Amino acid sequence: MNVLSCSINTLKGLYDISGVEVGQHFYWQIGGFQVHGQVLITSWVVIAILLSSAAITVRNPQTIPTDGQNFFEYVLEFIRDVTKTQIGEEYRPWVPFIGTMFLFIFVSNWSGALLPWKIIQLPHGELAAPTNDINTTVALALLTSVAYFYAGLTKKGLGYFSKYIQPTPILLPINILEDFTKPLSLSFRLFGNILADELVVVVLVSLVPLVVPIPVMFLGLFTSGIQALIFATLAAAYIGESMEGHH
Repeated sequence: MNVLSCSINTLKGLYDISGVEVGQHFYWQIGGFQVHGQVLITSWVVIAILLSSAAITVRNPQTIPTDGQNFFEYVLEFIRDVTKTQIGEEYRPWVPFIGTMFLFIFVSNWSGALLPWKIIQLPHGELAAPTNDINTTVALALLTSVAYFYAGLTKKGLGYFSKYIQPTPILLPINILEDFTKPLSLSFRLFGNILADELVVVVLVSLVPLVVPIPVMFLGLFTSGIQALIFATLAAAYIGESMEGHH
């Protein structure tokens, strides 16, 4: 009962996190739900960038690749290597999922630094990177949780749950809580780093608007890329762990 109570409290904590607010927000009422409109707007922009880039790349592939085709083939190879390293020989079905996670987070993070969101005026709040909102990062983390549960159950059936009593049944509570804390750590790590980076840039721009913020912005671009890689690598590692049944 204690384990069940802790698990329920953790899930309630994830739900409560969605109510965390930093600054003002532009709300949309969709049915009975109140959503952050600025997050949907910037997410649609990121998705449009990814889809248009993919469409342009595959529209007319060349036998002798162009520079653009070479770049996207390199990105695909990089994602494939990350997935294979973490999951193993059964990595191929998971390349699209890990690739989608990596590219969406990467472009979202960079959009916060490169796109002039601030020139678009909203009735309330302001536009920023989608990953600057805790709702986005929690949603990505929960998708990852669903993915590794699906991977484990598909590979092992109900025998997947035997991992919770390994190497000893005494660790059952800890093993159960581990699966509920994984999405917490994934979501907070990404949200905290992106939010902190944007806040630092905003403060420096307000204090020293000309020269000092530029190197900080370049550092932010590097950090944003690293955060996307960390999230994708951990997602692949969790999936590989659930399929192999070891920690």
